[in-house]
Amino acid sequence: MPILDGKTLIVTGGNSGIGAAIVVAAAAEGADIVIDYVAHEDATEKMISTIEAAGGRAVGVEADVSKPADLRRMVQTAVDTFGRLDVLVNNAGIETRTSILDTTEEDYQKVLDVNLKSAFFGTQVAAKQFIAQGTPGLVLNISSVHEEWPMPGNVAYCVSKGGTRMPTRTAGVELGEHGIRVVNIAPGAVQTPINAGTMADPDKMHALQQAIPVGRMAAPEEIADMVVFLASGKASYMTATTVFIDGGIMQGSVGL
Repeated sequence: MPILDGKTLIVTGGNSGIGAAIVVAAAAEGADIVIDYVAHEDATEKMISTIEAAGGRAVGVEADVSKPADLRRMVQTAVDTFGRLDVLVNNAGIETRTSILDTTEEDYQKVLDVNLKSAFFGTQVAAKQFIAQGTPGLVLNISSVHEEWPMPGNVAYCVSKGGTRMPTRTAGVELGEHGIRVVNIAPGAVQTPINAGTMADPDKMHALQQAIPVGRMAAPEEIADMVVFLASGKASYMTATTVFIDGGIMQGSVGL
């Protein structure tokens, strides 16, 4: 039996990059999927058609994750369509690649709203649904190594990902009595559109690969595999913590 059979997952930002890989991997393991998106409805519809052709079930919902009302509507879509919610994957994220000296208030607010506010209120909305159902539940936040590891020139992004550490830990503690777990997944460099600029520059790619002990960027599917594992119940004692998937980049050393 597929390891996610009977479970309903919501994946925010689920029609591209890591989110799309999560949707495909979870659907292949039997999960019913809600794909949240804010753009490229055609890509969402194509994903749904592919999942349905393989015998799975999926639905798209256009929701701005920075707005709690849209998050509530997103969760209600899962309940109305599939009868329940089991896992929320807070994956949607953006960055501005700006430093402390040139980040505008608008840049800062947009990044914090999409990356951090959405994870905070997404956790809240999902937890209320789990409690109403009377079932255990899981919130997975797709964080980043930059919740802990500085990235000069991308400060607002680092602030947003650093900010996910304590809601995950605190909510994980608060919600444990309800059987609800909260876990961050923190990728390193991944082959996704957010890293397109780096991947298009041979010099930057060489420098990056040299800095990663395993010598390469991660494929989105490698992050998706961790989501499937955590959602499967095989990590049922894990909560209020972060799983790093970074090819060892955070532990790199010049050896001097």
